[in-house]
Amino acid sequence: MKLLVYHNGECSKCRSLTELLQSKGAEVEYKFYLHEPLTTDELKGLLQKLQLPVMDIVRTSEPLFAEQFEGKELNEEGCLQVIIDNPILLQRPIVVYGGKAVIARPAEKVLEIL
Repeated sequence: MKLLVYHNGECSKCRSLTELLQSKGAEVEYKFYLHEPLTTDELKGLLQKLQLPVMDIVRTSEPLFAEQFEGKELNEEGCLQVIIDNPILLQRPIVVYGGKAVIARPAEKVLEIL
């Protein structure tokens, strides 16, 4: 079974994960979410696999979040829309394997689902 990695090629954590997966000989499919933003259904599916609340997949440390969203009341649907409209705010990398997923920070966290 292939791993699905939500990936940002400019992210050092994503590059570290790629190196780790290559060293393990893993079969990987990459989704470059900055160029192919996720849908609401995809995000909801990820949340179920991650077993996390939506705010845990939002990069609140990004300047864009602080500038536009910090201090605002966002319900789950609002958070999902923020990620869809601003994919840079999605935590990364996220790895999906079967019915499980993990935010691979650090990269070795991927070993939890393999």
